[in-house]
Amino acid sequence: MTKANLLDDKYWETRYIEHRTGWDIGYPNKVLTDFVENNLPKTARILVPGAGKAYEVEHLWGLGYKNVYALDFSKTAKSIFTDRVLDFPEEQFITEDFFELNEQFDAILEQTFFCALSPNLRKRYVDQTHKLLNPGGTLFGLMFNFDKPKGPPFGGSIEEYQSLFETKFSIKRMEACVESIPQRLGNELIVELIKK
Repeated sequence: MTKANLLDDKYWETRYIEHRTGWDIGYPNKVLTDFVENNLPKTARILVPGAGKAYEVEHLWGLGYKNVYALDFSKTAKSIFTDRVLDFPEEQFITEDFFELNEQFDAILEQTFFCALSPNLRKRYVDQTHKLLNPGGTLFGLMFNFDKPKGPPFGGSIEEYQSLFETKFSIKRMEACVESIPQRLGNELIVELIKK
């Protein structure tokens, strides 16, 4: 069995228990939170998959986005979050498989989730995000723009992402991100995709 096939709930839970979370920047990513603040009403239903310690969820919740949801395999990540954000409804931090989720959202925020999935799941990711979004809903976020077939994180390119998403999404933006956090600057694309 390959490493990519072992990226299950046990793998990610172990990473949190052992404090091996190099992707965790420790604060909300302004690229994501600025987009929400500038484009989505406070009533929007927003999902952050692979949310981890969910700093963006915490930030948006504090601003009055009461329909923001976190999703992560790791119960430890959820516990860290709910211990920190005491007034957040526990049921809005979902600990189930993204591909099994059956709800509807106005927007999905992407950061370090897509790149953590085995590349053979990317078509399923496109199908699932399309299914989870309301008509005209938005998939917005950051995706890596470098060649890294062995991961996680797994890399990719604009050309790959365009071919993956264009059948089910209108590509509003897919371009180099100039506001990345310092350690990812030059390696990220900003993507804004609208469900067809």
